[in-house]
Amino acid sequence: MSYFHIDYFILKQHLTFPPIQTAFGVIIAASLLIALATEWYLLALVPVGLLGVYITLMDYRKIYYLLLACLPLSTEYYFPNGFGTDLPTEPITVGLMLVFIFQVFHDRQFVQFSFLKHPITLFILAHLGWIIITTITSSQHLVSIKYMLAKIWYIVVFYFLTGSLLRTTKQIKTAFWWILIPLLATMIYVNIGHAGYGFSFDSIYRVLSPFYRNHVAYACIMAIFFPFVWYAIYWYWEKRGLRWLLIAIALFFVSSIYFSYTRAAYVALLLLPIIYFIIRLKWMLYAIGVGLLSLVIGLSFMAQQNNYLEYAPNYEKTITHTEFDNLLEATYKLEDISTMERFHRWIGGFFMVEEKPLVGFGPGNFYDFYKPYTVNSFRTYVSENPEQSGIHNYYLMTAVEQGIPGLLLFLMLCCYVLMKGQYLYHQTPSKFHRTHILAALFSFIVICAVLIINDLIETDKVGSFFFISLALLVNLDLHNGDEAS
Repeated sequence: MSYFHIDYFILKQHLTFPPIQTAFGVIIAASLLIALATEWYLLALVPVGLLGVYITLMDYRKIYYLLLACLPLSTEYYFPNGFGTDLPTEPITVGLMLVFIFQVFHDRQFVQFSFLKHPITLFILAHLGWIIITTITSSQHLVSIKYMLAKIWYIVVFYFLTGSLLRTTKQIKTAFWWILIPLLATMIYVNIGHAGYGFSFDSIYRVLSPFYRNHVAYACIMAIFFPFVWYAIYWYWEKRGLRWLLIAIALFFVSSIYFSYTRAAYVALLLLPIIYFIIRLKWMLYAIGVGLLSLVIGLSFMAQQNNYLEYAPNYEKTITHTEFDNLLEATYKLEDISTMERFHRWIGGFFMVEEKPLVGFGPGNFYDFYKPYTVNSFRTYVSENPEQSGIHNYYLMTAVEQGIPGLLLFLMLCCYVLMKGQYLYHQTPSKFHRTHILAALFSFIVICAVLIINDLIETDKVGSFFFISLALLVNLDLHNGDEAS
């Protein structure tokens, strides 16, 4: 038995000692009484935190699954000093990061060496390394340091810890149910509230609290998890009851996404059948090439002789719409306020990249610097941006905040994953394991599609799945290697 396991066994014995349990009971009572007396009710959560620490020390895997369950249930909380966090996911994530570091320190084989040297891991570490460099050169260090720390614990927990804990089919299935059940609970909650308003477009905003900031976050987490629900039908095909239950759940996902009235989620899901045939025909390289070439041609056209100015909106006509049909019509007429406000910020973003192309303005710094770079002819009624939202394009935001090298590193990661996913699909002989590959790959693709008009990867409801899907693809690749050996 290793030194770590002996210490861990002794620790368990101490934690189950009766006086420790008595002390815990006293802490519970004292916390509740002080919270009631001072009206500072957060003190009542102290026993919950201590219980979490206790369970973590006894079996951190339970806390990891609890974290997965909390992803759909988390809520944004802002302290009086303006500091915001996601509760309870962010504190749990930080705690699990410390547990992971402790585990790696005492057990060098906790993370497989083959996992560490995998190209996806190397791309992620290179991306993180460049974030650290641009934090050092940042125009506003405090914001960038907060961003960098959050990125570190996201990568450590949702990529490295996931890669260590979700290696087998059984573990993947367990994680699936831990996420699905609370996600379904929030969907039922939202749909019941939405039904009270007749599922109208302008009422979706009223029924999302406290679980979702807006309808985009709600739709995106459903769209991202939908591939896992779809392929879970094949995982349980032999169990008739579960099979029909999952088919019903998949239909519920589709209807809920539809009534979320989120264009990004619609487009992302409609892309998946096309991507499936691209993978089957081994056309991924051509698809990536066509996509990048189209982007370059489009940007070149817009930049040439300032052609982009021809698409400036009519300030009086670019308004918020309360009917979804009107919103769709306004979108292609360039009279939708959310679409044109994106253009307003994107144009400012391009001028910011031109100003600092190498290291950017620093991670997390778009909002504090973008307004002087915008073009007044693209202003809308919401350009004051009182909610301090971002640029609504993660790729451009990466270029603005981390420079062109940061964008290239992120694009190389995405392109490699797409090519690797196609290769894994054709390399894997087992149809059952192919469903795991497609679920993780399609979830990743939905995120990549959504990031074109959003920057939600820094949120727990999207960013977590980005790294989880990558960790699953790496483990499936390593599994194929083991099978070949």
